[in-house]
Amino acid sequence: MTKHKCGWCVGDELYEAYHDKEWGVPVYDDHQLFEFLILETFQAGLSWITILRKRENFREAFDFFDYKKIANYNEDKKEELLQNAGIIRNKLKVKSAITNAQAFMEIQKEFGSFSKYIWAFVDDKTIKNKVKIYKEAAPNTPLSDVLSKDLKKRGFKFVGSTVMYAFMQATGMVNDHEVGCFRYDEV
Repeated sequence: MTKHKCGWCVGDELYEAYHDKEWGVPVYDDHQLFEFLILETFQAGLSWITILRKRENFREAFDFFDYKKIANYNEDKKEELLQNAGIIRNKLKVKSAITNAQAFMEIQKEFGSFSKYIWAFVDDKTIKNKVKIYKEAAPNTPLSDVLSKDLKKRGFKFVGSTVMYAFMQATGMVNDHEVGCFRYDEV
């Protein structure tokens, strides 16, 4: 018997694996949070499956999301990234990855970790929504608006409310699995 899954992932092996193993699982590790942050910012205006298919390329191109290295990328490295056909070659998004790495480390200094900062927005516990059909899930919320504004105030780029809500879903800050999905109660 097949388990019911959220409709958005059904039919694509990579999507289903991501859904079954990662999406909505609470993430507290700063390195993983940074990876999701960068991937979500590159996803802005694109589909998530496009990013997933390029994820390994992103990992290699961006030094496995080592934010300390990324914060110090120079013009040569930016140009190298813009020539890399394995990633999204958007000049503003590449530049934002560097800016966001620098701002990420500032938050770590201020709060002790990015995880402490980000999870405080949900009082350190997952918000469990009751989505019946994935198409009913909100693209953003008043909370993602607040998070987006705070990150922008701190110098982050490509962190609009919709991008931040997708980040919150991916990192388990919000559980938007369909209530009939086998992962709904697991995460």
